[in-house]
Amino acid sequence: MKKFIIYACALLAPAMLWAEDKTVTSPDGKLAVTVSVENGLASYTVAYNGQQVLGRSALGLRTNLGDFTKELTLQESKTGTTKKDYTMTRTKQSQFHYEANTLALKLQTAKKVPMTIDFYVSNNDIAFRYQLGRGPKDNPRCAVIESEITSFNFPEETRSFICPQITPMTGWERTKPSYEEEYKPDVPVNTKSQFGVGYTFPCLFRQEVKETGISKSAGNIWVQISETGVTSDYCGSRLSDYEAGKGYTVAYPQAGENNGFGSTSATIMLPGATPWRTITVGNSLKPIVETTVQFDVLEPLYKATEDYKPGRYTWSWIIWQDDATVYDDQVQFIDLAAAMGYEYCLVDALWDTQIGYDRMEELAKYARSKNVSLMLWYNSNGAENDAPQGPRGVMSNSIKRKQDMAWMKRIGVKAIKVDFFGGDKQETMRLYEEILSDANDYGIQVIFHGCTLPRGWERLYPNYAGSEAALASENVYFTDYHAKKEGFEMTMHPFSRNAVGSFDWGGMLMNHHMSRDNKSRHPRYTSDVFEMATAITNQCSVNCVAMCPNNLTDLPQFELDFLRQVPTTWDETCFIDGYPTRYAVIARRTGDQWYVGGINGTDEPITLTLQLPMFAGQTVKYYTDEAKKPGEIIPNSILKELKVNKKGEAKVTIQPMGGIILM
Repeated sequence: MKKFIIYACALLAPAMLWAEDKTVTSPDGKLAVTVSVENGLASYTVAYNGQQVLGRSALGLRTNLGDFTKELTLQESKTGTTKKDYTMTRTKQSQFHYEANTLALKLQTAKKVPMTIDFYVSNNDIAFRYQLGRGPKDNPRCAVIESEITSFNFPEETRSFICPQITPMTGWERTKPSYEEEYKPDVPVNTKSQFGVGYTFPCLFRQEVKETGISKSAGNIWVQISETGVTSDYCGSRLSDYEAGKGYTVAYPQAGENNGFGSTSATIMLPGATPWRTITVGNSLKPIVETTVQFDVLEPLYKATEDYKPGRYTWSWIIWQDDATVYDDQVQFIDLAAAMGYEYCLVDALWDTQIGYDRMEELAKYARSKNVSLMLWYNSNGAENDAPQGPRGVMSNSIKRKQDMAWMKRIGVKAIKVDFFGGDKQETMRLYEEILSDANDYGIQVIFHGCTLPRGWERLYPNYAGSEAALASENVYFTDYHAKKEGFEMTMHPFSRNAVGSFDWGGMLMNHHMSRDNKSRHPRYTSDVFEMATAITNQCSVNCVAMCPNNLTDLPQFELDFLRQVPTTWDETCFIDGYPTRYAVIARRTGDQWYVGGINGTDEPITLTLQLPMFAGQTVKYYTDEAKKPGEIIPNSILKELKVNKKGEAKVTIQPMGGIILM
């Protein structure tokens, strides 16, 4: 008997250690994902051009149906392909072609509860998600996803460009997390996060290319981690701190978010799926800037009730602040919008008490007479934090929300900006979706501030226009420190925040000082051309031009001419050159017209030879800066012509905290 037991164990041991590996590659064969099921554990690795990008990284969920992190067996795997073409009008391009190879792995727990993991791999992008069906008795019909062990196991020599998450109910009026913390560039991945609670999406990483028998190219591999397809059916996620040998793990919301209300887990109907985890990989920053994976794997949730119009808007608050939310001052900014040919004027917080609903109807009528439509600010809540600005308690209440939206439709308000959200819990994601869905019923576009990252929302919700979800322009107004950091921040966002979703930065700041008189308080440290170029390096279909009425007379005519005609929708986007937090050069096309914008976030001039095939052999308009004279903070801007050679090469110098525009 003893001999039989020993022999049986010897037969079982190899089976327990045996790994089942399944690999799916991109259509061009460069990007490969290998999924393994070994000793009951599911994991994956990622390689690009033969170099390992992610080591063994965990897969799995913990749910009230069962534990999908251990004792798993692979029941079935299927490979396939997917292709689709679609159009959008509100993001970095208008025509999309998506082609990917797919791998679906059906797993089963020891108790025979099924789970499927779907991988879609296109030439530079990976998207994967978990799908849960019903149990062996076709029941239950719902599930709680308690946590996720999905990890991204980078080698320790990898460098990161990531923004820390912060603990909830902290900061001004307990409004954090507001997704407005500071990036740290080129930091080792094993560095602890500033607040000890990980990092917000998206997360950018850099690896040095290693010489192998397959790839001998020098340079970097860039990797962007994010998620997409988060709706009311799930919570938003982030990355944990890095753990040696394990990497970063997907983390769910903190208990204190949303003033403690709502679960940190997610509940789904069965069959159901998680959002998509996305990984973008390339041997340059081009795939990072140009990725569309956040839209490619999604479909719209409803149809638009109107043909929502893109455009530019004026905004008094960013320089004139709270005291300007009064009738007469708003008339000045409506007149400014009309003089510039802009479509919108945003009336910010406190309008409900400092103007009032009745006079707002008069103001909307006046705006319409000037061919300008109003946008109105709203507080998202009245119970999730202590932000005092009104209107409060409207957007968080379905009855009041619909009443105000019906009123806005009647008086011709075309968009709302909703501020001060409570975190990433499913409860808060439900509020985002309810605001968007109701607003669509009344023909209203939506911008979010003090908010989380948009996760494919341009594709899901046709009236969604953009979000803040970053340390934005108001901080340039608040402190001299952040004014000096504007170049650093704005040269980070094309490679991270704005790479995955429309970004309402809060405007091209054209005053030279952060004050109504344009003389007092601290100055702006970027050049005029820098500010104008951000209309190209930054993308949002309803974009703020943060001019003040005085700018109509104190800006050069060629600057006003550019600001009058700058577009906000694009048919194509191309990365030209750059490095996160140092400089960025981005080209965008609308119709047949190309615009190239470049910004320098450093204190030294940068000379570049740009590859611009769209301008080969042409003479183009060239907006640039003169070198600063002694004592100057903001240099003079100039408009001249530049000859691009037949190879499409153009040599340019971007001055410190300066910019260039070619068109």
